[in-house]
Amino acid sequence: MTRITPSLFVSTLLLCLPLAPAEAQLARTFVSAATGNDANNCDRPTPCRTFQVAHNNTLANGEITVLDPGGYGAVSINKTISIINDGVGEAGTLVSGGLIGISISAGAADTVSLRGLTVKGIGFGGGNGIVFNSGKSLTIENCSIRNLTGAMNIGNGILFQPSAISRLAISNTFVADNSQHGIWVAPIGMGMAKVVLNHVETYDNSGNGIFFAPATNGATIKATVMDSMSSNNSGSGIVASSGIAGSIDVTVIRSTVANNDGAGLSSLGLGARIRFGLSSVIGNGTGLLAGNAFLDTYQDNNVAGNTSNGAVTGVVNHQ
Repeated sequence: MTRITPSLFVSTLLLCLPLAPAEAQLARTFVSAATGNDANNCDRPTPCRTFQVAHNNTLANGEITVLDPGGYGAVSINKTISIINDGVGEAGTLVSGGLIGISISAGAADTVSLRGLTVKGIGFGGGNGIVFNSGKSLTIENCSIRNLTGAMNIGNGILFQPSAISRLAISNTFVADNSQHGIWVAPIGMGMAKVVLNHVETYDNSGNGIFFAPATNGATIKATVMDSMSSNNSGSGIVASSGIAGSIDVTVIRSTVANNDGAGLSSLGLGARIRFGLSSVIGNGTGLLAGNAFLDTYQDNNVAGNTSNGAVTGVVNHQ
């Protein structure tokens, strides 16, 4: 006969009890302004209310899906993730207090995708729209970033400032009415930014529309701008500014820079080069501005109607 001791009895009883469910992250989470609650687990029947809580409840390589229009608060991203709004209406975040709408500080192999979002400043101390500090890549699609305010490094629509090799791809996106630059690509240290802008529009920014300018010497930018427009900015339309020891190589294809108070295309510094083809540079303060830099044409552009048209520094031969 087996004797059951008190300790054995308790252990056996515990094994028979149902286990409490562990808090588990999900591959796909959901947010809703209408029915969301941050006390939920963010699945489809019980969505969360804010991007940040959904992010924290999403597995790396997962996705946050927006269910209905609304404001979902600021979010700090530290892993591979996608935040997706595929046509439910305006969804995004309002920015104030000098803060950042969407901040990315992810790992070296992490990729981040943002689609269908609105990031808008509402004053009250200003802030930046989207800031990328680290990660393998950032993709922005079908987004609107506007009305960010502030001084110096605050008030930018998109600020891309990696310290390693990182990639930025922006498509079908509108960046306007910011008190600094619309898009500022500013790698730091020995960072390298590889950038593609496709069907991107930058309007009415108080700084430059698209600004390629390393934050420190030694950083590198390789960029292509295609089928895009940068107009009515208080600064220049598209700027490549290398500083003392930076390296910037920008190609502009089938794009328009028009009615900017500064230059249309501006290439500044010994390490800067802009090539442009099939593009229009119209109605700017100066059409083409090269300061100790390279500004090369494919000879199939329209440069006219600027206060001063300026001049190219070289010709690129078609192969």
